[in-house]
Amino acid sequence: MDDTMCLGIEGVKKTIMYGGTGDIPKFITGSKVTFHFRTMLCDDDRTVIDDSKKVGMPMEIVIGNMFKLEVWETLLASMRIGEVAEFWCDVTHTGLYPILAKSLRRIAEGKDPVDWHIHTCGMANMFAYHTLGYADLDELQKEPQPLYFVLELLKVTQPSEYNRETWAMSDEERLKAVPLLHGQGNKFYKQGRYEEASNKYKEAIVCLKNVQTKEKSWEAQWLKLEKMANTLTLNYCQCLLRQEEYYEVIEHTSDIINHHPGIMKAFYLRGKAHMEVWNEAEAREDFQRVLDLEPGMKKMVGRDLGVLNMRMEDKNEEDRRKYKGMFNSSAPSQEEEQAPQEI
Repeated sequence: MDDTMCLGIEGVKKTIMYGGTGDIPKFITGSKVTFHFRTMLCDDDRTVIDDSKKVGMPMEIVIGNMFKLEVWETLLASMRIGEVAEFWCDVTHTGLYPILAKSLRRIAEGKDPVDWHIHTCGMANMFAYHTLGYADLDELQKEPQPLYFVLELLKVTQPSEYNRETWAMSDEERLKAVPLLHGQGNKFYKQGRYEEASNKYKEAIVCLKNVQTKEKSWEAQWLKLEKMANTLTLNYCQCLLRQEEYYEVIEHTSDIINHHPGIMKAFYLRGKAHMEVWNEAEAREDFQRVLDLEPGMKKMVGRDLGVLNMRMEDKNEEDRRKYKGMFNSSAPSQEEEQAPQEI
């Protein structure tokens, strides 16, 4: 193990554990860096917090893409391919690690790292719920401390050498990608490929939400992005209706309605979802709001109400038969009623 060295950055020390090969690669804006990492506490046991090798999935970041833990870009830029190095970083560089770790753990668990349907930024959500969902990360968030990062540099891919996914794009690139993703989603929807369509809509929504978090809430640019995101979310909900994900439709449309109560399509889709899960009163209320907001929907809503009436009549008749049979089978006969009770 080489002697510990400083990188010319206050609060950072590097120890090379295994030397890499060749020259230090070019780390330019847009370069995709693939590496393994292990995060440890600065205690006597060097307690491991996270380890990408245990998860079985290396980390990827794109240089210049406003990565949550900016110091990692600097650490990686000092390394050669194949090099393994340990970095000690003080609290000025590790304060945001718990938020990063939460996203990485959610990805490893197969979950969406961004709750895009909640209309507040991740930081606001964290304070609203007082937890990141992991006890050790909550403790780190409450009391920031220095950390050790062991990094192993696997690969550096230049911008021209790969097709950039939306997570790897700049905000400008994300905004350009949104109409393309929207169009692809529409195409899949028309072809009846609802899962593929919903994935495209969702990807576009995540792009917009990532950009929107950098804008001031309820100002002009934020509202413009919000309108675009709502349109895509409602398209996404149409796909969910086709996939019979009715409760998720109710969740997303209710979120839109709570913030923007004048969007007719949100009421209409929520009414359709309520109808499918036998919420008769809620469905009728939503369909009435549709007519209040857009009287021209009378014919379409009338058809849906006709279907709802027919379904409720069938359900009520079925319930009557079921309960009638239940009472008939349990009702005593006249002879039974007249027979003396045994003592």
